[in-house]
Amino acid sequence: MSREQTDKCKGTHKDEMGPTHKIPQEKMFLAIFNYIEHLYGKIKPKKLFFMAVDGVAPRAKMNQQRGRRFRSAKDAEDARKKAAARGEELPDDPFDSNAITPGTVFMAELSKQLRYFVNKKVSEDKDWQGVEIVLSGHEVPGEGEHKIMEYLRHAKVYPNESR
Repeated sequence: MSREQTDKCKGTHKDEMGPTHKIPQEKMFLAIFNYIEHLYGKIKPKKLFFMAVDGVAPRAKMNQQRGRRFRSAKDAEDARKKAAARGEELPDDPFDSNAITPGTVFMAELSKQLRYFVNKKVSEDKDWQGVEIVLSGHEVPGEGEHKIMEYLRHAKVYPNESR
């Protein structure tokens, strides 16, 4: 993936997009799928390709994240007010990066689209066939990296069992 393509995958966090920036959800999903394809092509898995999206976090972490999201929303609103005062044109419906949170409509749609993407790749792309593709979505509790480690630990203890 070129630097330009990688840069197009960015744009969901306040330091990467200003108050006048708007990225449609469909474009964001396409950028995610393109990046997954890029990673898959780099990795060239032979047996397993495991993708994990953060699920609901433990209570203490959830409280910490909630405070961060409130600050983020306030900062975004302040930035929008400043941009409006400067006369900048603002999108009607800017993307709220707080939507990238387990349990949101955005995450439910992302999980649905990821399942569709994986099924399409497995049925149409020979490079994706013969490889076990595991997708642990937002509906499965825990952080993505913890879900990956749990999968690996389980596979080590039960090497002949498929999940």
